[in-house]
Amino acid sequence: MLKGKTPLVVAVVLGFIAFAVSFSAIKKREADVRKGWNLVPVVVASVDVSEGTVVTMEMVSQRSIPEQFVTSSVVKPDSASYIVNQKVLVPLQAGDPLMWSQFETTRASERLSTKVMKRARAVTLESKATTAVGGWVRPNDHVDILGTFKDPSSGEQVAITLLQNIVVLATGKLTGTTNVNLVPEGQRDYNNVSVLVLPEEAEVLVLAQELGQLTFALRNEEDISVLEERRQTTISTFFDGKRMQLLMDKRKAQIDIIRGNVGKSEAVP
Repeated sequence: MLKGKTPLVVAVVLGFIAFAVSFSAIKKREADVRKGWNLVPVVVASVDVSEGTVVTMEMVSQRSIPEQFVTSSVVKPDSASYIVNQKVLVPLQAGDPLMWSQFETTRASERLSTKVMKRARAVTLESKATTAVGGWVRPNDHVDILGTFKDPSSGEQVAITLLQNIVVLATGKLTGTTNVNLVPEGQRDYNNVSVLVLPEEAEVLVLAQELGQLTFALRNEEDISVLEERRQTTISTFFDGKRMQLLMDKRKAQIDIIRGNVGKSEAVP
């Protein structure tokens, strides 16, 4: 049996050991949590900013925070210039990370009519992912517009290229000059595409959209070629050996031309 002050000393020692073990465990846990954190710089408010204030470069600075806390909604230093001279929609405190959603987009001041050439027209067509190359059609892209209809005389489904090398003016409310960084990701999707056409072509598209489905075929930005002869494609052509063979020969010839021009600067015809 322990006597005198010995039990007290033992209790104090055991308590200290328990505290040391607990403290060490906590520190190890903290170290494990922090292990692998990669600090990345983000833009923060350097001063308190009131709602409706136009942000200047003097009002922002940068600070590093763990990468796992940084999403695409956070403004990065290389994009800081996009928020300068933009109006903030909410009050900010010094040190707050800046988010794209906190700024007023300039889309409200955009006018699509300024992008329409004289003697041309802008026409908006309905679209979805399957008709707009999976959503990859963007403003300023060049596209062909294909239509699928039912032939009134034969009753067959017919596909035909209606217009070629058409310029895309806008996808939804986004144009080629819209600062996409100031548009929330959820608002970047679209269900319509506005294109630049001649007045007569506008008539074709309006009627075609009523009669069938329109599909956009995306072009290379340097490809301005136009096919002079356009044939309709019907279910019958799937079983027409001659037509399919012609297409196979044309594709093979095109591939051979591309292979022959590898490393050369001239354009492929």
